[in-house]
Amino acid sequence: MNRRFSLTDLAARIPDGASLALGGSFLHRGPFAMVRELVRQGRRDLEIIKQSPGYDIDLLCRAGAVKKARVGIVAMEGYFGLAPWYRHAVQAGEITLEEHACASLTAGLRAAAFGAPFQPCGGIFGSELAVINGWKEVEDPYGSGQSTFLIPKIQPDFAIIHVNEVSEEGDIRVFGTSHWDRLMTRAAKSVLVVAERCVPAKVFQERPELTLAPHFMVDGFTVVERGAWPGSCWPDYGIDYAEIERYMNSKDRDVSSFIDHVEGAGDES
Repeated sequence: MNRRFSLTDLAARIPDGASLALGGSFLHRGPFAMVRELVRQGRRDLEIIKQSPGYDIDLLCRAGAVKKARVGIVAMEGYFGLAPWYRHAVQAGEITLEEHACASLTAGLRAAAFGAPFQPCGGIFGSELAVINGWKEVEDPYGSGQSTFLIPKIQPDFAIIHVNEVSEEGDIRVFGTSHWDRLMTRAAKSVLVVAERCVPAKVFQERPELTLAPHFMVDGFTVVERGAWPGSCWPDYGIDYAEIERYMNSKDRDVSSFIDHVEGAGDES
C-alpha cells in the first residue's frame, strides 16, 4: 500500500468541516506546512483540537478557516504573548470556543483512544470550566466519598502530526518530547503525517522503541523538509524568530504573504 502523497494531495483528503487534532506545542514541531496548504486550498469550517496551539490556530483563524476550537492554553509563547487573530476570532464571535484545561482535553482524547464514552479528570474543582461545558460530576462508586468530573470523549476526524522521520511504509518517529502526538494518533479516526525526511525501514527496526506510531496507523504521509517552519523541529532546526515577529507585526488580515512560502524540496510524491 502506497501511503506517500504530495503535500497538496494529502491536504486534499481533509474536507471542509473536519475536526483536526494538530500535533506539536506552541511554536514547536507543529504541522505548519499542512496548515499553510489548508489555507491555500481555501478550507473552511474546521474544528481545531489541541492542548497548546499557537501559530497554527492563529493563522487558520486569520484566514477564516476555523468554525470551532477545543483548546487549552493558546499563545505564541512568552516572547510574543497571546495569539492575536485567535483572540479576535473568539471575541468577535467568529468561532465557537470549547475552553479546556490541557488535562481535560487530554482526558477527552484518552476516552476516544480507550474506546470509552468519557474519562474522569481531577483538578477541575474551583474552575468554571465544568459549568461552561456542562461536564458531569459523579461520586466515587467505590465509596471513598470523593467525586470527580467526567469529560466526554473527543474523537478528531484527523490527527495531523509533524515528525522527524518516516519509513517508506509509513512508520513515524520524533526526537525529543512527543507532546500529545502519540495520544492524538490513538484518538483520531485517521492519521496524516508530514515528515522532515524518509528513511529506510531498517532504521526503525534498529530502534523500535522510538516509533511514535506504526505504519498501519498512518493513512498517508508526505515529506516536506523544514515543514514545521517557522517553528522548530528539534534537533534539525530552531524557531525562526524573525519570521514570527514579521507575522506578529503585520496588522492586515490578508495571509497571502504568509502562505506563499515554497515548501521544502521534499514535497514530492
